[in-house]
Amino acid sequence: MQQIETYIKELLEKSTPEYPVWNIENAKSGKKAGWNYIDGCMIKAILELYAMTKKEEYLTFADEFISFRVKEDGSIDGYEKDTYNLDNVNAGKTLFELYDLTGKEKYRKAIDVIYQQIVEQPRTKEGNFWHKLIYPNQVWLDGLYMCMPFYMEYETRYRNRKGYQDIFSQFANVASFMRDKNTGLYYHGYDSSREVFWSDKTTGLSKNYWLRAMGWYTMALVDTLSVCQKEGFEKEYTALSSVFTDLIQSLLKYQDKSGMWYQVVDKGDRKENYLETSGSSIMAYALMKGNRLGFLDEAEARKGEDAFKGICSKYLSTEAGEMSLDGICLVAGLGPADNTRRDGTFEYYMSEPVVKNDAKGVAPFLLAYTELLRR
Repeated sequence: MQQIETYIKELLEKSTPEYPVWNIENAKSGKKAGWNYIDGCMIKAILELYAMTKKEEYLTFADEFISFRVKEDGSIDGYEKDTYNLDNVNAGKTLFELYDLTGKEKYRKAIDVIYQQIVEQPRTKEGNFWHKLIYPNQVWLDGLYMCMPFYMEYETRYRNRKGYQDIFSQFANVASFMRDKNTGLYYHGYDSSREVFWSDKTTGLSKNYWLRAMGWYTMALVDTLSVCQKEGFEKEYTALSSVFTDLIQSLLKYQDKSGMWYQVVDKGDRKENYLETSGSSIMAYALMKGNRLGFLDEAEARKGEDAFKGICSKYLSTEAGEMSLDGICLVAGLGPADNTRRDGTFEYYMSEPVVKNDAKGVAPFLLAYTELLRR
């Protein structure tokens, strides 16, 4: 535990709102950070650490980091609503907690700014949000995590749950047309139009089960359920919780003896494949949180502990006196139309860089750590 606390301390000491050390994509390009899901994941994890430990340095860091971007009128520096990018909703989750903890009215105003994107977000013919404007008619598992917990919390707090049915419906659609009935696993993406190059012309689905995408989706389910008031929506709530527990059971069949999961979940027997940190961390978090909320049993929670311990054993290390978390897929996606390299094949998922200390792995790792502390 002390090793992990030291790692967190090192990350925070080296980071500013413009140059957070965990945003490896920006660091590689030399760009300053903006409003993005990567930093949102990290600040969410830091707020969870504050909730568990009550260490003021965590709250101070999170408040200063988000306050740097949020103006007094609620506008957000670097946020562009008109890109209709679901990823940009994710950092909005931090605003609820920061508003509760600090009382700063600008956070409440910024929540409304983010919500307006949800109101206007383009949709597929089935009623699901497009992942981004540059990905027309496409649903990605990632987007459910980026958007739905925020959407559910907003509806719960401020709109008397008027949007609940829409949220439940979008999840039901994904379970209907993105889940493979034989494995119980979910494909990374779905194109409602069947037009983009990576999609199957009959089903609209991409080709493989990418671990982190399924992890984001698993987190979307448990985090959305955690902010849902089920009274009056018992049937829908039960159905959504069943989607979560069914997915957990399916994923557990592919858990490696190390406790971790492979980058392409069902192809652990292929030598190019590797045990991946971000998705395994997400699973550790979801298994332990799912147990805490009463959806999963103790044996399943221990599988989450196994995952966390496996990550620490394989990828958490000290180099030149500094902590490092390795084995993180930097990025993976599908398209857009002019990027045919990102075609959803096994070879594509193997081709993306594996890096250290990127928040797409670090933040889920720290979220799993908070669940371990709760236990």
